Amino acid sequence: MPFRPGSARARQRSVLLVGSAVLLAALVLAVVLASLLTHEKQEVGPKMMKWKDRGTTKNLREVILGRCYSYVMARYPELGDKDCLKIWESLKQAFIYKNPCNITSEDYEPLMELATHPIPCNKSLLWSKTSDLVHRYTKSNQNFLTLEDTLLGYMADRVSWCGDPSDPGINYESCPKRSECESNPSSVFWKMASKLFAEAACGVVQVMLNGSVEAGAFRSSSIFGSIEIFNLNPDKVTEVHIWLMHDIGGPQSESCSGHSIKRLKSILEERNFKITCVDNYRPVQLLQCVHNPDHTDCRLCTNTT
Repeated sequence: MPFRPGSARARQRSVLLVGSAVLLAALVLAVVLASLLTHEKQEVGPKMMKWKDRGTTKNLREVILGRCYSYVMARYPELGDKDCLKIWESLKQAFIYKNPCNITSEDYEPLMELATHPIPCNKSLLWSKTSDLVHRYTKSNQNFLTLEDTLLGYMADRVSWCGDPSDPGINYESCPKRSECESNPSSVFWKMASKLFAEAACGVVQVMLNGSVEAGAFRSSSIFGSIEIFNLNPDKVTEVHIWLMHDIGGPQSESCSGHSIKRLKSILEERNFKITCVDNYRPVQLLQCVHNPDHTDCRLCTNTT
């Protein structure tokens, strides 16, 4: 075959065209892969916020619904008209997909309206730093109710919850402590529930405080000291009875004549409440002694003959 100069140039152009096509295809593939990777990152979304307290209780929905049905069907059937599903939904809507440091009392208003109920007169029992003892007492004596013995408190007691702006809207890994931010779901809930509980009190109100606390039995910064005593209604509450309890075998840091109790009495007197204070209220002390029957603090009778 005779030599044709144009043929070599044609082949060269063909090679260049093929090479350009391959390069273009590679560039397109790179762009597509980059787009897919970017899209995948967008699908994952931002990470959950990290906090210092425990996260939302596992199976929170089932826990809240179970406690609600137990309370209104078994413990207090007179409250059977309460809609537990609506109560759960109102709780969930108060925090889901929200920044857990930006919760307000308005977020909980629907829940409070659905779950609050009347408290019989003379049954309200407030407390501070006596959690274990006061709840053992109300379990053994049905004549008194703490906040945790109401529907709201019973459902939420020792349960944790908080939301997050990213999916799935609930943070099961961590929730903020009060020291991290004041307006967290737990703090706002308990402050609001405590306020409503104090406002509902009527007749004689009991208060159980811990006289073995070195810093003093009454603390102005506690929920009792900052919220509950200021929301008792002098037109409904006739008297406030203070039970100042000391740990069995523990220090007796303060009595009814102690400095912090005097501050508490002064606040209550300014609000026109009648006040009594008893050191180691006997019915509660007897309950303490069930667990410490041989301790010298529990020797209620001595042989004088």
